Amino acid sequence: MDFELIKASTVGFVQHNQSWAPFVVAGLAFGESIAILSLFVPATVILIAIGALIGVAGLEFWQIWLGAALGAVMGDSVSYWIGRRFKRAALETWPLNRHPAMVERGERFFDRLGPWAVFVGRFFGPARAVVPLIAGIFAMPAILFQSANVASALVWAFALLAPGAGLLAYFR
Repeated sequence: MDFELIKASTVGFVQHNQSWAPFVVAGLAFGESIAILSLFVPATVILIAIGALIGVAGLEFWQIWLGAALGAVMGDSVSYWIGRRFKRAALETWPLNRHPAMVERGERFFDRLGPWAVFVGRFFGPARAVVPLIAGIFAMPAILFQSANVASALVWAFALLAPGAGLLAYFR
């Protein structure tokens, strides 16, 4: 799989189909945030590139930011509910059963920070894949999880998209 081709194709699609940008970004953020799928979706670099495209092509920042945040919230929510439903059995499926050290780090991270692990975990690739799942497995109250989930998604989406959008506009 040629990552550069995927990145160029996605960014090119967004550039030529600007009305689809919030939906494309939501799909990328969803894939980046959902457990297991996030291991196969290299969305962070593409989202940063789309952030730069916002500044160059004059895309509507707020719509794209909201799309990214909503996609991230949905991805983490699905992971959380998978953890609530399947408990420890979710960790025994491929590929998580092949990465016990990653799961163990996620559990320690969650034990140490509690609800803050959901917020902080969004900003660290390996943790982003398992923290919401572990929150569900440990039956974190849904209101605590969703509060941290929504807050972190809003900040994460802004942090990925704003530098490219703002910096390029600043240099014009």
